[in-house]
Amino acid sequence: MTPERFAYLADAYGADLQRWPIAERAAAQALLEHGDAASLDVLRQARRLDSLLDSYQLASPDPALARRIAASALTARPLSFWSRYADWLSRVGFVGVGLAGIAAGMLVASLSLPLPSASEALPSIFDQGDADIVFTVNAEESEQ
Repeated sequence: MTPERFAYLADAYGADLQRWPIAERAAAQALLEHGDAASLDVLRQARRLDSLLDSYQLASPDPALARRIAASALTARPLSFWSRYADWLSRVGFVGVGLAGIAAGMLVASLSLPLPSASEALPSIFDQGDADIVFTVNAEESEQ
């Protein structure tokens, strides 16, 4: 283990080697037993920070604040069905509107195209293999 890696782990996990990852403990202990001055200094600083963090005391909450929170919880109204599911229902509505728009567009497109009758059927651009036959049939019908 390098002194830089030791310093990184001490910053991350503190001075207590029992908090360090198991795979790193033996190498860290060997570095400390070797007497590396930089590692010992890093460990001393980590102990100082650990003691400061352990000595911190959280202030107790204000009793008036606790009473106000409890009172507001008692006066809260239950949510109605619509307010509970409004977000979900609005998304479903947008999907429904989109599907209705697609259906309306397909209907308009299909109604705007001319209806082919049997005698007016034109060959498709994809049916190029028998296009001559269709043109000759149409030519014979127009001559009659």
